[in-house]
Amino acid sequence: MSDHGNESESEEIADLSNPDVTTKYRSAGDIVQKALQKVLEGCVVDADIATLCELGDKIMEEETGKLYNKKVKDKKIEKGIAFPTCISVNEVLGHYSPFKGESKVLKAGEIVKVDMACHIDGYIGAAAHTVVVGGDKVEDRRADVVMAAWNCAEVALRLVQVGNTNTQITEAFGKIAEDFKCKPVQGVLSHQLKKHVIDGTKAIIGIETEDQKVDEFEFEMNEVYCIDVVMSTGEGKGKETEVRHTVYKRAPEVTYMLKTQKARQFLSEVNKRFPALPFSLRSIEDEQVARVGVSEAKRHELLEEYPVLKEKDGEFVAQFKFTVLLLPGGTKKITGLPVDDKMVVSTLSVQDEEMKKVLAKSANPKKNKKKKGEAKDGDEAKEEAKEEEK
Repeated sequence: MSDHGNESESEEIADLSNPDVTTKYRSAGDIVQKALQKVLEGCVVDADIATLCELGDKIMEEETGKLYNKKVKDKKIEKGIAFPTCISVNEVLGHYSPFKGESKVLKAGEIVKVDMACHIDGYIGAAAHTVVVGGDKVEDRRADVVMAAWNCAEVALRLVQVGNTNTQITEAFGKIAEDFKCKPVQGVLSHQLKKHVIDGTKAIIGIETEDQKVDEFEFEMNEVYCIDVVMSTGEGKGKETEVRHTVYKRAPEVTYMLKTQKARQFLSEVNKRFPALPFSLRSIEDEQVARVGVSEAKRHELLEEYPVLKEKDGEFVAQFKFTVLLLPGGTKKITGLPVDDKMVVSTLSVQDEEMKKVLAKSANPKKNKKKKGEAKDGDEAKEEAKEEEK
């Protein structure tokens, strides 16, 4: 992909009204799709989780490294991992991205969630997908929770439209979860994405509780959202685990001069390589530096932690995540893979009439025809070509 000559002039416009921004989101999305597909292909019996996490991260690093290598105003365009590859099994909710020596291998029949994101110039493409290891047809509670999450994702795709509200999506999740005898997992938020911001203030909550609510808002043109659906066969409540937490994000507003050399070395690397977006301790070049540095950095609140939480043993958790762009031609899904509904077959289905009507709508509404003499911009032409390929 060639660099765009007008980039420096339009840098201030950081939303989708700038075609170059849209292209960067699409490019990041394409890379995440490729990395996610490769990692999912590797989710076989006896595959090592840490090795698969490394594979996902490596693909994202290598592929983003091929694009936008021309400096703008004598500055390199930042790109790379926006959320490290995490592979969480069965009742584990997410954020499992272990060191080599603390990893596990996948077993037949396990339900596996793969989650990752990358960025180009701070514009993020994120995705997650759930598969069952081993290739056997699944028709039990594992199928129920996968199809509950999938149908919620499909409804959300159709409801994230200009003028609709986040509350509509939260209510839809509740209705579909009930039909599949599952629960949305508490604490899960789908955030607006902005440049270098993976957790924007506008958010869709999976389920409201006494402790956690969000303000209602309407979706607007040229916004970007990461829709994150996490469903459970259990109570939908995450509990702490004994597992080491390895995913963190720098708290940019906090500064402190750390005491030990290794802690300072750790923070220096974080500030340089991951100043704003989440990273895994696996990515720190010296593992000993990571282990020592993280504890001191946490103590002084220099990092925000992504904890490894789990449901009760014996329960199953499924996740689907995708990125959407609210463009003039409609809402465009740029990441996320299809579910294999021939191998994951639930005896339950969507019963709510309102939700059935939403699901019956096309997720790719026909583009409004341009008035005579009005040319399509380059990005719209690319969009239509992509849709025709599908």
